[in-house]
Order: sequence, then C-alpha cells, then structure tokens
Amino acid sequence: MTYSRIAGTGRYLPEKILTNFDLEKMVETSDEWIRTRTGVERRHIAAEDQSASDLSVEAAKVAMDDAGVSPEDIDMVIIGTTTPDLVFPNIATIVQHRLGIPACPAFSLETACSGFIYALSTADKFIKADGAKCVLVVGVECLTRLIDWSDRNTCVLFGDGAGAVIVKPSDEPGILSTHLGADGQYKDLLYYPSGPSRDLDKAGTKEVGIMMTGNEVFKVAVKTLGNVATKALEDAGIEQSELDWLVPHQANIRIIQATAKRLDLPMEKVIVTVQDHGNTSAASVPMALDVGVRDGRIKRGQLVLMEAFGGGFTWGSVLMRF
Repeated sequence: MTYSRIAGTGRYLPEKILTNFDLEKMVETSDEWIRTRTGVERRHIAAEDQSASDLSVEAAKVAMDDAGVSPEDIDMVIIGTTTPDLVFPNIATIVQHRLGIPACPAFSLETACSGFIYALSTADKFIKADGAKCVLVVGVECLTRLIDWSDRNTCVLFGDGAGAVIVKPSDEPGILSTHLGADGQYKDLLYYPSGPSRDLDKAGTKEVGIMMTGNEVFKVAVKTLGNVATKALEDAGIEQSELDWLVPHQANIRIIQATAKRLDLPMEKVIVTVQDHGNTSAASVPMALDVGVRDGRIKRGQLVLMEAFGGGFTWGSVLMRF
C-alpha cells in the first residue's frame, strides 16, 4: 500500500512587524486587552510590493530544500488561500512558473482558514491514487490587505505569512487520515463582504472589512474542532494519550486552549505560534508545523494532529505519523 508523508517543511514571514503597542497608536485598544483576549502579541505585515505569490515562493524554497527536491521533481502544486494575487490565473500557476517547476497540474483552493488542510488532504489523495509523486502544498495569506484598520475588534487579530510542505509517497504510514467538513448556514458569522462579482471596488476600505461575530464563532469553533479531532483519533484507533502533538489553526489562544481541554491534552503538547504570527488563516497550520519541526519539538515518527476551522464554516483535520 502506498502512503503519503511530509518530506519537508518551510515558512516565510514578511519583515515588517506590527506589535500591539503599535496598534495602541492606531485604534482604541491596549496590549493587555489584545493579549488576554486573543493571545496575539505581534503580527507580520506584507510590504506594499509583496503579494501572496512572493510569500509562497519563499516558503516553498525552504520546504524544497528541506525535502531535498528540485523544481524538476515536483509534479503538482496546490495552494490554499483567500488572498491570491489575481482573480486568474490561479496563484499556483504563478508560483509554479516562478519556481521553475515544469508543466504539471497547479491549482488553488479557497476554504478560508482551512485552506491548507483541504490542500494537504487533496495532495494525500492524489499520491495514494498514484496521480502524483511529489506535491508542493502551500498555505498563504496577505489578510492585512482586507482589514479595516479602524475596526479594533478585527484589526488586532490578523497577519500575513506562508507555510509550505513537500508531500511524497512512502511505504511506511505517514498521513493516516484526513477529515473535511463545511456548513454554509454559518456564513454570516464570519465573512468578507466583497469579491470579484460583488463590490470589489470597496475591498480594503472602511466600508468593507472582515465581518465577525466573535462569541458565536468561538462556540462553534471549539465544538467543531473538538469533534473533528476526536473523530480523527477514533477512526484511526488511536487513544488521545498516544498523540504527541496538536498543531491547531492559530486563530485565538482561547480557542486553542479550549480545544486542547476537550481532548484532555496538556498545552505542553500543543504548538502555539499565535503570539508571534497572529491569525494568518490558511498559512497558520503549516507555519506552526514548521516552527515545531525547526525547534526540535516535532520529531520523525511522532504522532501529529493538525486541524483548522474557518469562514464558511469550513473545517478539517490531518492525522499523521511525521
């Protein structure tokens, strides 16, 4: 049986850093208020001349180097994002060309914060079906382009960045299971009210910013993330105590803590980067994974559960033996 496994990881963060103290000068807020309610201390902001493809290319280079693969080795590119460079062509084709990857399938997925999980799940299926041998998967966002900086409830949350992985076939179990879900009835709790066919000219203005009903999002997110994590473990016949690491979407420290509690998992087994990155949507899980790998916490052979929850609502999990 053919399995898929992550052969390399990488991440890229823009140079500009916006701290909570910087935000105190922009809106009526405070470092203490932001930290206690969200866990965020700082976030990275893409430069004016940087786009999502720029961030993706840099993260991909690191992942490719880590996996020891060249552009010629890659035969599929999948990118999860809500903030592509252009409406079309899709961002994966732009990244493919810039990296010098030969002609191959290249496409993007838009499932908000669950984008990377959806993309990785798709790569897993292609490899297991012998439809690809080496897949570049990226989660990337330039969410700060969508922010209304006068809205203190949302502008403190988000940041920019990119995370990437290389996925290859393996004779040994790597990705054990993936679970995806969505429920559009919750659309009005978290959304961005403009797009290519609706009020696109208002994007990034005070008229149009990220719309979120925080308390309601929290309730559904915690319940859903707990359920999808439990299902992933049950379907694999794995006890919660066997899990080495949880790598959750870095939306809010309270959601992360509540999810860990539902799993009866100590925070010492949770990779947390929200303090340094903020909520980077589709980029948050792959960047957190890379942080855990690079600092030596996540080791080969360990059992890792990644999960995410985003606007839509969409959600998903990937259980793997790293």
